[in-house]
Amino acid sequence: MLRAIKVRLYPSPKQQVALSKSFGCSRWYWNFCLNACIQHYQETGKSLKLATYKGMLPQLKREYPWLKEDCYSAVLQCVAINLNKAYTNFFQGRAKEPRFKSKQSKQSIQYPQNVTVKRDNLIVPKIGEIKAVFHREITGIIKTVTISKTASDKYFASILCETQENVNQTLGDKTLGIDLGLKDFAIVHDGEQVTKFSNPKHLKLHEKNLARKQKKLARKNKGSKTREKYRKFVAKVHERVSNTRQDFLHKLSRKLVDQSQVIVVENLNVKGMVRNRKLSASISDVGWGMFVNFLAYKLESSEGKLLEIDRFFPSSKKCSGCGHVVAELPLDIRKWDCPSCGTAHDRDSNAALKCDSFSRNREIGG
Repeated sequence: MLRAIKVRLYPSPKQQVALSKSFGCSRWYWNFCLNACIQHYQETGKSLKLATYKGMLPQLKREYPWLKEDCYSAVLQCVAINLNKAYTNFFQGRAKEPRFKSKQSKQSIQYPQNVTVKRDNLIVPKIGEIKAVFHREITGIIKTVTISKTASDKYFASILCETQENVNQTLGDKTLGIDLGLKDFAIVHDGEQVTKFSNPKHLKLHEKNLARKQKKLARKNKGSKTREKYRKFVAKVHERVSNTRQDFLHKLSRKLVDQSQVIVVENLNVKGMVRNRKLSASISDVGWGMFVNFLAYKLESSEGKLLEIDRFFPSSKKCSGCGHVVAELPLDIRKWDCPSCGTAHDRDSNAALKCDSFSRNREIGG
C-alpha cells in the first residue's frame, strides 16, 4: 500500500537559493506549457498531448541554459505529467481548469527518483543533504518526494512510500450516522445515543487579528521590503487557521473511525451552498469536504466502510419514528413535532438518526 509522510525541512541559506531556482524553473515551464496549451486549443479546438509537452523540453534547455543548470531534469518531466493530469481531470469534470502559477503563492516541486533518507537528512539531487525532522520512521520504497514552500517561508517534504505492511487498526463495533452542520459541526448517532461536537469556528477566532494585519499590509507600498514583511504576517495567520482546522478534523475523524466499522454521512452540495452570501464564509471555514475525505481514507486503511446517502434524502424532514415527511422545514426551525405521531424532534439529531437507520436498513456486502 502507499503511504505519505509529511516532514518539516530546514534548508541552509545556500540550499534555499538552490530550491528557489528549482521552484522558478518548474513554475516557468508550467506556465510556458500551459500558455502553449491555451493557444493550441484556441486555434484548433484540441488539447496538446503529453508527448508534445516533453518534446518541447530539449529545445527549451538549449534556448534557456538555466533550465538545465538550476533544476533537476526529472522535476521538469514531472511538471509535464502533472499538467497533463490536471487537464485530464478538468475535461472529466473532476477539477477546475489549470491556472498559471504565481511566485507569491505556495511553491512545490516533485522528485520521482534518486531521493534518499540518511539519518536526519533528506538527500535531494542538485540540492544536497537537507536537515529534516522525521516524526515517524520512513519504511518501504520511496516512490516520489514533493518539496513545498508555504507563503510564510516554511519548507516541507511529502514522502510517498510503498510498503508491504497493512495497517492493523482495531475497529469498533458501531455503525455511526453523522449529520454535519454549522452550529454543531457534527451530530453523531450510534443507534443508542446522540453526541454533538460543537463547531470551533477557526476563522472567527482569528478574525480581528487577521483584519488588523491585512489593514497594515494594505498601507505598505507595493514592492517594498516592509510590504513583504507584513505579507508574511498575514500568511502566518492564515496558516494558523488552516493548521488548527486540520488538527481538529484529524482528531475527530480518528476518534470516530476508532469506534466504528461503518460511518454514514450525507453527500452535501458544498459548491452550491457556498453561493449563499450570508453563509459562504462559515461553510468554507467549517471544512465538511475535508472531514469526509479524512473519514474515507482512514476507514479504507482500517478496512471500514463509508456510506454517502443522496443529498436529496429528507434526513431532517423525515420522522425517525413513523417515517412521515413534512412538506417544508425552513433552516430557522431547529425543533419540530411530527404531525402524524406527535414525536418531538431536534432537527440535527433526527437527521443523524435517519443516517444511522439508513445504513442498518441497507445490505452491506463486499
